Amino acid sequence: MMLPAALAVALAACSQPATESSTVPETSADTKAAAAASPQQGFFDRITALCGQAFEGSVLTDRPVATGPDPFSDQTLTMHVRDCSAQEIRIPFHVGDDRSRTWVLTRTGDGLRLKHDHRLKDGSDDPVTMYGGDTKDQGSADRQEFPVDTFSQEMFTREGMTVSNTNVWAMEIEPEQSFVYELARSDQDRMFRVGFDLTKPVAIPPAPWGAED
Repeated sequence: MMLPAALAVALAACSQPATESSTVPETSADTKAAAAASPQQGFFDRITALCGQAFEGSVLTDRPVATGPDPFSDQTLTMHVRDCSAQEIRIPFHVGDDRSRTWVLTRTGDGLRLKHDHRLKDGSDDPVTMYGGDTKDQGSADRQEFPVDTFSQEMFTREGMTVSNTNVWAMEIEPEQSFVYELARSDQDRMFRVGFDLTKPVAIPPAPWGAED
């Protein structure tokens, strides 16, 4: 008996083996491609992946050599990726028992911003605080640079710190390997770099001054 054409087509379709889903899991190559397409987002995401962890570091470069007391000498240096949101990452940087420093990385409409939140031991603002700058280009997922902004220059001038008016800060990250914080000056032979070992998380330090545990 001849089947109607429509029924024959339907039965033939049902007899074909089901095809597997075409969804392909994201690979490390996909992640690298996404970082290349949006370097600043890739950089931000790499640091976000460290949230909740702390790492010890050491001074890699400090040029020229300080002539006075060195606040970093013989001190345990610890970074703590403490608070993370889609727009902001807060990273306290402890120098021994000095918990006055927090790096604040923020996404802006045009790129990324780095600020330094400095507090006194009672939690109030240091007279020199929230200085930093914004990125001027896309940079890379490995490194972002932050030239000093006008707000910071005006504050440095007011506080008698004009030597800092040409500051350029930078951060570097090699996933699962290292993180580097850098300060340079565009018109001087000034270079300060501190590196942190991301392969060895350490105990979470106390809260920075002005924050709660």
